[in-house]
Amino acid sequence: MVKVGVVGATGYTGFELLKLFARHGEVELLFASSESYAGQRFSQVYPCPYDVELIDSAAAPFDQVDVVFLCTPHGASAGFARQALAAGAKVVDLSADFRLRDQTVFEQWYGAHHAPELLPKAVYGLTEVYRADVAGASLVANPGCYPTGPLLALMPLLKAGQVLGDKVIIDAKSGVSGAGAKPSPTTHFCSVNENLSAYNVGHKHRHTPEIEQELSAFRGNALRAVFTPHLLPVSRGILTSIYVDVPATCGPADVIALWQQAYGGEPFIQVLPEGSLATLAHVTHTNRVALSVASAGVPGELILITAIDNLIKGASGQALQNMNVMFGLPETLGLV
Repeated sequence: MVKVGVVGATGYTGFELLKLFARHGEVELLFASSESYAGQRFSQVYPCPYDVELIDSAAAPFDQVDVVFLCTPHGASAGFARQALAAGAKVVDLSADFRLRDQTVFEQWYGAHHAPELLPKAVYGLTEVYRADVAGASLVANPGCYPTGPLLALMPLLKAGQVLGDKVIIDAKSGVSGAGAKPSPTTHFCSVNENLSAYNVGHKHRHTPEIEQELSAFRGNALRAVFTPHLLPVSRGILTSIYVDVPATCGPADVIALWQQAYGGEPFIQVLPEGSLATLAHVTHTNRVALSVASAGVPGELILITAIDNLIKGASGQALQNMNVMFGLPETLGLV
């Protein structure tokens, strides 16, 4: 059994982890912490069967667990990661604190980094791409929800040299849970219901440097992402359209062949046949990624459409998938 702890357990991603643990079979939850609900039972916070007593995060017994999941806000995770690693535990961080390799870039987007000495040790946890690195890691930076689909869609094309130009256009639409459990004026029901809105337009969303970092590293030179996120009036899921220039000889069938070659044995990646397009219904409540492609109407222009569940493959599911790899367990344990 892998002994685990969850810091920040009462957010959406922490709650999702507890649901995944319940069907895992090889996980023993030793502690779950919460800043807001310490001293209460988890079942008092959410209507659920998880009768776990929540402790204060400052009292987390990191030396008693094998791995710690950090479901804490950006900026707060770094300190907990330092403590957990020093106590001998491995860490899967669901915040952005270790996703960006360059401290200067991180501080431009998030402010001061509180454990910069750990940045070189962190492995970016896009499991299907960096599985071998994840297997030997003590600190895994779980990818952001928005980057996961576009990165998995584009990386086989980049590897094959099929992406032309210096930019890709990424248009993404997310369910409201992607904004986190703490409400704001723009995420209340009355603001979201029967509405669709763009936000952080113009190279402003914090996932943009993460997308550019990974695409540029995989390509070997800089690739700019023109990224626009939108808020959908649904609870969960992300549907992303990616507009990409390719050689005139590269069509949808060629992209599908590249995806099948890259991901043919992957349990959580579904490559849709030509003529079928990814939808949220393909992926919600699962750890799957649906990949699809269509012509933009002229040779050399393609539209890639991806779908994920932002809370599972975009957060807690991918975190558990990474934990399975880190401990040599079957990768699909606890996941569908």
